[in-house]
Amino acid sequence: MTAVTEDEIAGEEVVEAMARFTRNWWLWLVTGILWILISVVILSFDPTSAATIAWMFGLVLLFAGVAEFVAMAMVEGWKWLHGLLGVLFVVAGFLAFLEPFQTFGILALLVGWFLLFKGIFDITLSIAGHKEIPLWGFQLAVGIIEVLLGMWAVGYPGRSAWLLILWVGLGALVRGISDIVTAFRFRSLEQSA
Repeated sequence: MTAVTEDEIAGEEVVEAMARFTRNWWLWLVTGILWILISVVILSFDPTSAATIAWMFGLVLLFAGVAEFVAMAMVEGWKWLHGLLGVLFVVAGFLAFLEPFQTFGILALLVGWFLLFKGIFDITLSIAGHKEIPLWGFQLAVGIIEVLLGMWAVGYPGRSAWLLILWVGLGALVRGISDIVTAFRFRSLEQSA
């Protein structure tokens, strides 16, 4: 009779957790397709329809909340964080439906200011870590573009509206593509296991 080591037990737990996670690969595929459909709808809107944009943003928040609840059911650790994010997204989504014009105005300004500060952060981080970060030049270029876009958007609310549509639409598109890629990675892991 051989003794089972802690490493073997930990390895078995990792294999079991991966099996549970990869078994539901199709959920990632479905959410990815839905994110892409949402992005197509958002990117087809005219920014003069502020209420429609706020309602679509509310839908995106509700969908993100549901995605967090699904993630909470699938992961082992940090369930509380996914639950908290899910609740915050759902509440914010309902608030966007209640006050669409105010939601739109606030979102438009926040996107501009967010890009401005994120760009400054990315520029600082890329310069400070240029010896450790392999693609520091790329991060520097992205930071400069973010600062320029942020300054452009903050200067006039109409520009912020266009930027908001692009930001939310492209963000949903990237999330959808990422979820689909993750789904097929999990599927190949499941088949190889």
